[in-house]
Amino acid sequence: MAKHGKKYNEAAKLINPETFYEPAEAIELVKKASTAKFDETVEVAVRLGVDPRKQDQAVRGVVVLPHGTGKTKRVLVFAKGDKAKEAEAAGADFVGDQDMINKIQQGWFDFDVCVATPDMMSEVGKLGRILGGKGLMPNPKAGTVTFDVAKAVQEIKAGKIEYRLDKAGQIHAPIGKVSFDADKLVDNFKALIDALNRAKPAAAKGVYLKNIAVSSTMGPGARVNAQTFR
Repeated sequence: MAKHGKKYNEAAKLINPETFYEPAEAIELVKKASTAKFDETVEVAVRLGVDPRKQDQAVRGVVVLPHGTGKTKRVLVFAKGDKAKEAEAAGADFVGDQDMINKIQQGWFDFDVCVATPDMMSEVGKLGRILGGKGLMPNPKAGTVTFDVAKAVQEIKAGKIEYRLDKAGQIHAPIGKVSFDADKLVDNFKALIDALNRAKPAAAKGVYLKNIAVSSTMGPGARVNAQTFR
């Protein structure tokens, strides 16, 4: 068992580990229990009733949080010609083709998300081992392989996040910062849960949303009443 400090233990007393809270109450408690000196991220963990070993029960997708994540992501776009100009006009931080591929091969990683036009993927694919290992490889399912680069960049800047089932059958995703108003965190929370419900695999049987918890980066978690969303 991990040992926690005095501040954490005091904060943990605010939250009853046996209680299933409604989203608004859980988020208020998580905000109160945040003791770090930095603006912590508020995170959601959802245990799903699916088998992560089976391809037909994989859960992966994207959702645009209505109030963003509180973090401005640096976007790199692999594109040429007019598409490169579109990406720049939409606010991409870095745009290029072979020049950017060369920089990455030399160890440059000053970006958070990659977008690529489909015609660039034959070249970008050569970075598969490098980008894939960091979770940065453009992917059609995440909306990051597209000719509509302007829309992709704008959505990422507006707060689009990707969620993906892990080997333990859980989804972990950020929904904002502790400094956000509680109402905004609740809106973001509901947007994420709605997206997960829409992404339910046809092969999933039984209870789909098994457990939901909200926590801050360094703080204790509060369990959410999952029945509200079933």
